[in-house]
Amino acid sequence: MTRPLHPTALVTGANRGIGRAIAAGLIAKGCRVTIGARDRALGQAAAAELGCDWVHLDLEEPDSYFAAMTRAGGVDILVNNAGVLGHASLLAPDSDFDRAMQVMVNAPLDLIRLNLPHWRDSGWGRIVNLSSDWGSFAAGLGGPGAYGVAKASLNALTKALPRDLPKGVKVNAMCPGWVATRMGGASAPRSPEEGAATALWLALLPEDGPTGGFFRDRRPIDW
Repeated sequence: MTRPLHPTALVTGANRGIGRAIAAGLIAKGCRVTIGARDRALGQAAAAELGCDWVHLDLEEPDSYFAAMTRAGGVDILVNNAGVLGHASLLAPDSDFDRAMQVMVNAPLDLIRLNLPHWRDSGWGRIVNLSSDWGSFAAGLGGPGAYGVAKASLNALTKALPRDLPKGVKVNAMCPGWVATRMGGASAPRSPEEGAATALWLALLPEDGPTGGFFRDRRPIDW
């Protein structure tokens, strides 16, 4: 099926940073965007500035996103952008492993599952998973804490999901590079808009576009 004239989109963790830049870019391309935010006040403020809808999404609380997806009735484009970055050793008592896996692997998969009825009915959908080269085996699974392990798991989902998704639905992962956000730090060389560019491309891929891939700057990169 061809792309809807004004696709609906949900971008998680989009009250700031790369997620907000993705939301703004999708709005500019005619999409009807809803941003997800854990902080209600920040989500409401960001949505007012962007001119879009917002929904309370705490990816550590499954009830919040189950309720949000039920109310929405599904979206055409799902951008799994929300992330967490801890610094404790994987072997430390205060390891962030469980939190990282919930926010960056379990919740994205839950959102995909919850949205399946919509995609089956519409025959068109795009999933963009915000990953990192820290989640690449080829690059050595870098980064602190459980971040790289969680992103590698998200990459594995991206690689495996095409075999189970409805026809017409594409899923891809992307690395935005080192971006000047709260997570990336002020010294990062890329703006949020530069980091968002490949995600925007993947969110609106044509029918002959790729699926099950991992990209940076619109070019495939190694898993």
